[in-house]
Amino acid sequence: MTAAAADLQKALFEALNGDAALVAALGGAKVLDHAPANVAFPYITFGRTSVYDWSTCTESGTEQLFTLHVWSKARGKAETLAVMEIVRRRLDAGALALDGRHLVNLTFEFAEARFDEDLSVYHGLLRYRAVMEDA
Repeated sequence: MTAAAADLQKALFEALNGDAALVAALGGAKVLDHAPANVAFPYITFGRTSVYDWSTCTESGTEQLFTLHVWSKARGKAETLAVMEIVRRRLDAGALALDGRHLVNLTFEFAEARFDEDLSVYHGLLRYRAVMEDA
């Protein structure tokens, strides 16, 4: 089941880093698994992923809840919200390239943008639900 999560993250990484509008908004292909200490803001990181068995008697599959984090040091939430909107538009368009799996659906669950006083950054969260089955 965890291989499905890795496959989905790879497809998301390729789709988001390949989106011209998102790359322009981030100032480069800055969708990262883990941000290095010297990465320039804004950027996106992968957050928590939960994988659940979605298999039936005849098909093997998973349901995944995953979070994307948007990080910005701009004044105000505008940059964070703009990046979040670009991500939503890209993922709403669908068409993720998965090896050996079929994306049954990808559903937006919720979004949140707030100022993190401890880090002095704006932090956006995007939560999605993906259902996948083996091809």
